[in-house]
Amino acid sequence: MDRRIHKTRNAIIEAFVGLMAEKNFEQITINEIADKANVNRGTIYLHYVDKHDLLEQCIEIHLDQLFQKCPPGGDTDNFSSKDLMLRMFEYLEQHAFFYSTILTNKGIPAFRKRLLDMAKNSLSEQINKSGSNQNIQNEVLIQFLASAGVGVIEWWITNSMPYPAKDMVEEFWQLLERFQI
Repeated sequence: MDRRIHKTRNAIIEAFVGLMAEKNFEQITINEIADKANVNRGTIYLHYVDKHDLLEQCIEIHLDQLFQKCPPGGDTDNFSSKDLMLRMFEYLEQHAFFYSTILTNKGIPAFRKRLLDMAKNSLSEQINKSGSNQNIQNEVLIQFLASAGVGVIEWWITNSMPYPAKDMVEEFWQLLERFQI
């Protein structure tokens, strides 16, 4: 991708996220995004259909980056690897402004749903590979772990990350060990 296009898209996304930190998604206008990004309104429409498309692409980019940096399967067959979890929590820490903004903005329940769906898909793959927990229905186990994991991450982020990433991984690890995952 051309560096100018990349630079323009980054400016638009940064402006958009900055505005979401100030007001609800529904109150944000394309004109405000353009002004804050220092681009023309038409430039935004060259890259995005509307602000909903901008939101979707913004979510997609950040979740893709999160899962690329921290693939659940990674180099190992064990999805609960401490190293992978630590990379995930450190990535979330490094991008705290975005995740905090998107999780606290009342107009964006879609983000949590996408994160939950991605977590369920990743867990499903790993649980099916491992064949563990034969006495629990996989569907129930996947829903439980994904909901709990996303809920804890959401709590951690929206409460200004009260514990360091390393401590959160230790807590998570202990919880996973209780379920022998």
